[in-house]
Amino acid sequence: MTPLSRFIRSQDLVWLLLFGALHLVSPVRNNAELQLLATLALFQVLSPKIDWFSDGIGLVASILAKLLLGWLLMGVTYGVESSYYLILLLPVVAAATSLSAWGATAITVLTAAAYLSFLLFLDWTIYVVPPDQAREISLRVLFFPLVAYLTYQLAEENRGEARKYQEAAEELAKANRSLHEAEAAVRRADRLAALGQLTAGLAHELRNPLGTIKNSAELLNRRLDRADEISRELTGFISTEVDRTNILITRFLDFARPVKLKLTPTSVAAVVDQAVEEIGRSDPKLPVTIFKNYSPDVRPVAADAELLERVVLNLITNAAQASPPGGVVTVRTRQGVSTVEIAVIDRGTGIDPKQKESIFNPFFTTKSDGVGLGLAIVSKIVDEHGGKIVVESTPGEGSIFRVWLPNTAS
Repeated sequence: MTPLSRFIRSQDLVWLLLFGALHLVSPVRNNAELQLLATLALFQVLSPKIDWFSDGIGLVASILAKLLLGWLLMGVTYGVESSYYLILLLPVVAAATSLSAWGATAITVLTAAAYLSFLLFLDWTIYVVPPDQAREISLRVLFFPLVAYLTYQLAEENRGEARKYQEAAEELAKANRSLHEAEAAVRRADRLAALGQLTAGLAHELRNPLGTIKNSAELLNRRLDRADEISRELTGFISTEVDRTNILITRFLDFARPVKLKLTPTSVAAVVDQAVEEIGRSDPKLPVTIFKNYSPDVRPVAADAELLERVVLNLITNAAQASPPGGVVTVRTRQGVSTVEIAVIDRGTGIDPKQKESIFNPFFTTKSDGVGLGLAIVSKIVDEHGGKIVVESTPGEGSIFRVWLPNTAS
């Protein structure tokens, strides 16, 4: 579609033709009539293209301008006897289709008053309105509320249908999002199950040779000459790396083995406090400030307090690592209808949209020294609680990790 076709629509040409035909068939056809018809035609065509006329005060001003132009057109074509009285239906229809019932009523009354105002210009000392003309004037005035009511009813039905379609579209969009989330959860669960089984098998198979390696290194260390510092240092490296590998294997097994929950009524605020204290003890020089924002109406949840603390601890640690020095990490709690929300908010580097679905997968990490099990374990713990975890992130602006837990504790 070209810019010209967007500006000039087919209905604009129809309006111009109709107003031109009105002038051609008019019994008056004077210059004032032509100027007012041209002005009204241009306003009818151009006003929808001006944003200010589409809402609020501008919309009312547009309707009043049409009323004024129509009234002036009748004034130059015999006033109350003008054949152009139907032109006053333009503001009536515009008000009925775009304003509230009270607004449409007010414009209709004002239009009827504008038509009847021409009676004030008559010289009643010499002019008498016969009964048939009085009935004609009354009939013309009654057309205004009749058209206004019918138009408003039709417009309201259309608005009602539009609202139904909008609600249906929103429901479909919501169902579509839920479906995508459910599919993502199923895919993640399948990957977790498969990788969990693989991890458990590998972990058990690796533990035996690692134990042999460490025992051999310690035995070798005891038999080495104390003067052989290099060899003793190398055997120490072997033992240290074996211990580090065993820690990783323990984390793999923590991920692979089924979670056994010890559910008790748990205060979410107390869990967050404990996690923040733990972070403070492990890293007294934490380069960020942790701000706690607790909603006072949050009720206890049925949860394993130790595992839930691990969830919060991991999320806050990740948020702190993603934040610049001197940044702020906010932990917010909020009570929902049937859930309690824990949100961890940072203003750090954010997450690439292409990586958002993968961050909860095991062994996926963007850190050079990361293993990629932290968020996978967090997701597993939340799932075992019957909850849900999602992330909202904008690269360069930060991330929000939201955990929803069912509010089933008494």
